[in-house]
Amino acid sequence: MTGTEIPYRIRRSDRARRVRVTVDATSGVEVVLPRSASEREASSAVRELRPWIERRLAELEHARTELRGPPGSVAYLDERLTLIAEPGRTRVHRRAGQETILVPDGDYRPALERWYRRQARIEIAPRLDAACAAVGMSYPSLTIRAQRTRWASCGADGAMSFNWRLLLAPSAVLDAVVWHEVCHLEIRDHSPRFWALLESRSPECSQHQQWLRRYGAALSL
Repeated sequence: MTGTEIPYRIRRSDRARRVRVTVDATSGVEVVLPRSASEREASSAVRELRPWIERRLAELEHARTELRGPPGSVAYLDERLTLIAEPGRTRVHRRAGQETILVPDGDYRPALERWYRRQARIEIAPRLDAACAAVGMSYPSLTIRAQRTRWASCGADGAMSFNWRLLLAPSAVLDAVVWHEVCHLEIRDHSPRFWALLESRSPECSQHQQWLRRYGAALSL
C-alpha cells in the first residue's frame, strides 16, 4: 500500500494503543495501527517520519550489504551454508558436518524458515540449560518464535522464548542473548542491578547488543 512515495504495509493490532512505524528486512516499512485507527493515520505517520524512515532504510541496506555472503548461501551462526535446490523436495535437510543444505526448488524460504525454527531449539536449549546450571537456576519451558520486536523474553513464570533469527547472527551474539534472559530469572527489570549482574556473567554482552542494534533488522532469509 502506498500513501506517499515510500511504500509501506499496514498491520492492525488489538494490542496497539498508538500508531507505530517499523523498518526491517522482513516487512520493509510497516505501520502498526490500532483497530479503531483510520488508514489516513498511517499515511500521516509515514509523511511525518519520512526523514527517519529514509535514514533507517539506508542503514538497513548498508547492514545487509555488510552481512551479504556469496550468492546462494545463508548464514548459520558462525558458518555459511551453500543452498542446493532439489526438484520435488519439500523439507530442508542438512547432512551432519556438511556446509551444504538441500532446499526445495523454487521459493524455498518458507521451508528454510521451518528448518531454522527446528534448529533454533537444538542450538538454544543446551546453551540455556548450561547457563542455568552454572547459576543454579531453571526454567519451565522454551518456545521458538518469530517475534517482530524482541529477540527473546523471560516470562513471569520463567518461561523462555527466543527468536529463530538469532541463528542468522554470530554464535557469540546468541550466547549473549541467552545470558540476558537467564539473568532475568533473578532480576526481572532492567535496573542497574540487572546490568551489573549481566556484565559479571557475560562481560562482552554490551558489544554483542551493539551488533544486534546495528545488524538485527537486516537478519532475514
